[in-house]
Amino acid sequence: MTTEQQHAVLLDGHSGLGRELLGGKAAGIERMLALGAPVPPAFALTTAACRRFHAAGGRVPEDIWRQVPGLLFALENATGRTFGRGPDPLLVSVRSGAPTSMPGMMDTILNVGLTTRTEQDLAAQGPRYAADTRRRFAEQFTRTVGRPVPDDVWQQLRLAVEAVFASWHAPRAVAYRREHGISQDDGTAVTVQAMVFGNLDDRSGTGVVFSRDPLTGAGEPYGEWLARGQGEDVVSGRTDAGPLSELGDTMPEVYRRLLTWSRTLEQDARDVQDIEFTVESGTLWLLQSRVAKRSPQAAVRHAVALADEGVITRQEAVRRVTPAQVEALVRPSVDPVAAADATVLARGKPACPGVGTGVVTTDPDSAARLPGVDTVLVRPTTDPDDVPAMAQACAVVTETGGSTSHAAVVCRELAVPCVVGCGPGTAAALRGRTVTVDGAAGIVYDGALLIRQPDDDSAVATLAEWADTAPGPAAAPAWLTSARSASRAAR
Repeated sequence: MTTEQQHAVLLDGHSGLGRELLGGKAAGIERMLALGAPVPPAFALTTAACRRFHAAGGRVPEDIWRQVPGLLFALENATGRTFGRGPDPLLVSVRSGAPTSMPGMMDTILNVGLTTRTEQDLAAQGPRYAADTRRRFAEQFTRTVGRPVPDDVWQQLRLAVEAVFASWHAPRAVAYRREHGISQDDGTAVTVQAMVFGNLDDRSGTGVVFSRDPLTGAGEPYGEWLARGQGEDVVSGRTDAGPLSELGDTMPEVYRRLLTWSRTLEQDARDVQDIEFTVESGTLWLLQSRVAKRSPQAAVRHAVALADEGVITRQEAVRRVTPAQVEALVRPSVDPVAAADATVLARGKPACPGVGTGVVTTDPDSAARLPGVDTVLVRPTTDPDDVPAMAQACAVVTETGGSTSHAAVVCRELAVPCVVGCGPGTAAALRGRTVTVDGAAGIVYDGALLIRQPDDDSAVATLAEWADTAPGPAAAPAWLTSARSASRAAR
C-alpha cells in the first residue's frame, strides 16, 4: 500500500509516515511516543482521507470508515476502557491537524462517546465531574456539528470526524491559508485520541508549557496552568489561567517531569516547543507538541541561544529569522517619560511585544471598513473568525485569556502587539477611543503617546555578524539591511 493510500493509521511511534499525511498534530504524537513520552493512545485519519472525503461530497467513504472500529478497539485495549459502555467508558477527542500549523483555524470536539448511560458511569467517579463533562460535550458538539448530540456513540464519532474534515474549507481557514501562502489542496488529518480529564478532581488540571519564553526570548520555561479544567479552557482564552508555577506549588513532581519532557522534546526537535498537557489525578499526560509561535523578539533571541548552545548551527540561526521579525523587533517603543504622565485605561498580561496606536473597534468587521485609520481591536476574547481583523489591526486587546490563549498565539505569529486578560467591561469602556497599546508592558494608555527609537538589540547584532561571516547562501539574508539600519538608528 502506498502512503497516498494510507487513510487510517494507529499512532504507535513507528508508522514511518510524515506530517504531509499525518498532519502536524498526529506527527507530534508519533514523535512523542517514539521518545517514550506519556501520551494517551490515538489514531489518525490522514490528509489522503480528507481529500477523499471532499471528493465524495462531504462523506467519509465506507472503505475508510470500516477501519475505524478496529482502531477504536486498539484504544480500548490500551486504556482498559470501552467506547460507549461502562463501567469505565472510553471518551475520545476528535482534533484537526494540517501539515502546516494553522492555530485555531479548524474544529475540535472533545468528550465524544458521552451519552445518558455513560454519564451515569462517569458519575461513579464524581457527579460534578460527570455533569461538567457532559455539558462541555453537548455545547461543543452542537456548536461545531450544527445539530443535537445523538445517543449513538458511533454516529457521534462519524459526525465529529466529518465536521473536522469539513472545517478545512471553513471561510476563516481558507482566508488564513491565502494570507500565509499555504496550499489549499493539502487537506487536514483528523486525530482521534483517548480523553484524559483535567476536570476530574483537585489533583487534575490542564495547561500549556513552552520550553522557552515565547514573549521575551528568555531561556526559562514559560506557561500557564488551570486546575480542574480541560484544554479548551486555556487555549480558547475564555478562562484566565494561572502561572505554571502554581502547578509546581501543588504537584512538584509532576511539574519536574513536565519540564524534563519539555527540554527533551526541544532537543529532539531542535527548536522551541509549545506543549499542551493534562494532569489527571496526579498523572501527567502530554497531548501535543509543536514548534512554538513566538514574538519577533523571542524569535531572534531563541535563534542565537540555540546556536550558542550547539543545538543548531549559526547558519541555521540566521536562516530562521525573517525580515518581518526583524522589522517588528526594531519598531519604536513607548517613551517612558510620556508613559509616566499618561492615563492608564487598562492593564492585562503582555502577550506580544510592540506598540500600536489607533482607534478602538470592538467589531471585527469594522476594521476592514475604516480605510486609512489605524484600529485597535478589543474583544472579550478572540476566535478563529477574528483572525482577518487581527491581521489588519495595529494592536489587539482582550478582556479574558492568558498569554497562551488564541489571541496571544495568533498575534505572536502576526507580530501584532497584544495585551490579554484586561478584565470584563474593557471593550465597552474603550470603544471609539484613541489609545496606545504597549504589548511588552501589558498596558493600554489613553491617547496617542510619544514613542522613541529602539535600543540596539545585541541578538540582532550577533545574527548580523554571523550572516556577514557565514559561507554559502546564509551570507546575505533578506533581513540584514533592516538589522544594519536599525543598529545605525539606535546609535
